Amino acid sequence: MWQYHSVLTPVGKIYLVGESGILHKIYLPNQQPELIDSHWENDPRAFFEAEKQIQDYFLGKRRSFSLRYELGLTEFQQEVLEEVAKIPFGETRSYQQLATRLGNPNAVRAVGAANGKNPLPIVIPCHRVIGASQDLVGYAGGLKLKKFLLEFESSQMSLF
Repeated sequence: MWQYHSVLTPVGKIYLVGESGILHKIYLPNQQPELIDSHWENDPRAFFEAEKQIQDYFLGKRRSFSLRYELGLTEFQQEVLEEVAKIPFGETRSYQQLATRLGNPNAVRAVGAANGKNPLPIVIPCHRVIGASQDLVGYAGGLKLKKFLLEFESSQMSLF
């Protein structure tokens, strides 16, 4: 049975969605869960650890996440997101840098498309991926939220 739980964060309400306590999707404040109906169960216990880790992130107590999740993506998309997950807190990488790290510098568009499929924003920090010219580009939560997250992480760097 699909479960969900809403969490109030400094950026607004986000929804954690999954099955059997395994996180499958995070909906950011500007996104609406595709289909919350009577078949879904609102169960905060299912995502207790995810909620705690996300709250700790926004309190400046956590820089990375260790959660049970399932991405449900292609092998290439998962490889891209594994590289994205390696981007350190407070740092950024370009799509070109990611493509090069994956061994195919010509795959910039494919890397961008895979990054755009990230079902777990914040947990897999796709907000840390920027354009080659250091521009903030492409973020499902909107560029205002992307900028907020990057500035938040930058402000936390001196505190650790």
